[in-house]
Amino acid sequence: MPRFQGSIFDVDGVLVDSPHEKAWRESLRELMESSWRDIRDRTTWSPDAFTSHVYQQYVSGKPRMSGARAALDYFGVPDAENRAVQYARLKQELVVRLIQAGDFTAYPDALRFVIATKDAGMLIADASSSKNAGLFLRQIRLDTFAQENGISSPTLRPGLTLLDYFDADVSGRDFAHGKPDPEIFLTAAHELGVEPRYAFVIEDASAGASARRSRFPARTCRAGSGAGTIQRFSTTTRPR
Repeated sequence: MPRFQGSIFDVDGVLVDSPHEKAWRESLRELMESSWRDIRDRTTWSPDAFTSHVYQQYVSGKPRMSGARAALDYFGVPDAENRAVQYARLKQELVVRLIQAGDFTAYPDALRFVIATKDAGMLIADASSSKNAGLFLRQIRLDTFAQENGISSPTLRPGLTLLDYFDADVSGRDFAHGKPDPEIFLTAAHELGVEPRYAFVIEDASAGASARRSRFPARTCRAGSGAGTIQRFSTTTRPR
């Protein structure tokens, strides 16, 4: 039976510790303490209520508008559908400022794993719902990372960014169905020219993990947000 032929990576929480969670939390706080002050008492929101668990369970992995609506629904914000537009816009403005300021970290173990999968002969793709994924991936220099960490690989070249390294980039596209629908991962597999049963997905968010399980039967790692480590996977593992 063939070995895995393709690997598909989420970005936020898998490859980078991004400021998305911070941006969602702080932009909602800004609204609740300013223009939305009059509805604050009609919600369950408080400065400490937007926890990492809430972000991971309800917001992470979803397209921007879906994430905004999910957060507002969770806190019982009135007229959530209309208010989501303002919330999503404010969050986007903040996250871009944070990314441009370098307020994110690439997970070293994740970068090593990406290089290892490609060195093992697999095709690789990034598949994030975030339209900001390219901003992160363009700033990560794999050649510099490899040099600083003593990594030698025939797949690396001078000036190579993480975005350049992927064989397919499907992040930030507008799909008919967002996660937990598997459309984004199926598209990535298609553009790699790999059958889903011969690809594996690495995802941290609940929505993304559900999307993977529905159509990708092969063993899949779950990278905990903030962990910086991808565990229990060998590039010699064969699909079931």
